[in-house]
Amino acid sequence: MNGLGIRIEGLHKRYGSGDTAVDALKEVEMTVAPGEVVGLIGPSGSGKSTLLKCLGAVIDPSGGRMSIGDEVIYDDGWKTPDLRSLRRDRIGFVFQAPYLIPFLDVTDNVALLPMLAGRPNPEARQRARELLDALDVGHRAGARPSQLSGGEQQRVAIARALANQPPVILADEPTAPLDSERALGVVRLLNRMARQFRTAIIVVTHDEKIIPTFERIYHIRDGRTYQEAGQGKALGQDA
Repeated sequence: MNGLGIRIEGLHKRYGSGDTAVDALKEVEMTVAPGEVVGLIGPSGSGKSTLLKCLGAVIDPSGGRMSIGDEVIYDDGWKTPDLRSLRRDRIGFVFQAPYLIPFLDVTDNVALLPMLAGRPNPEARQRARELLDALDVGHRAGARPSQLSGGEQQRVAIARALANQPPVILADEPTAPLDSERALGVVRLLNRMARQFRTAIIVVTHDEKIIPTFERIYHIRDGRTYQEAGQGKALGQDA
């Protein structure tokens, strides 16, 4: 992928119309480079979730422009007719809860997206095993989600987000249920995976434990973004 991983220009989102209209986003500007992990922080109701939903093609913006790599995906309207394929192939999601499928083992939880994208089952499972090994949970490949610790489940969720090699990952409060050690471990993993796969990652968080780890932070207040340099404390290379 050439150019910027993510570029958002003048994005806005309005709910309702007339006197009852609410502007959840107002001319949002944001960039994230390939291989970069950026924090997005702000109080409840500031527009964080709305921004992630717009970028993730879950809801329609009201205007503006969004690009992934050199491809414009939205410019006052979606530029692709198949948003489901866009979400499946170009954008990975990591949530506060892992949302693993309980009746599938770890390998099939990760392999499912590549299979849905049309990869042969053996190839999809091989990709899953490689990612699980890279995330140090390869030894749990045959386990069911209920047999994993919370930290292991989140590692599997990260592997699933990477399964289709998306240029973008959107992580919504991925460390909220974890203690300090496991939360920092997840951040190390996200940084390592971003560098390894040249993935642009946005992490929405309220977690004060991990905010000092970001080299760049976007604050969002009243639907507008403000960039600042983060502290970017070194976390080491290993999770």
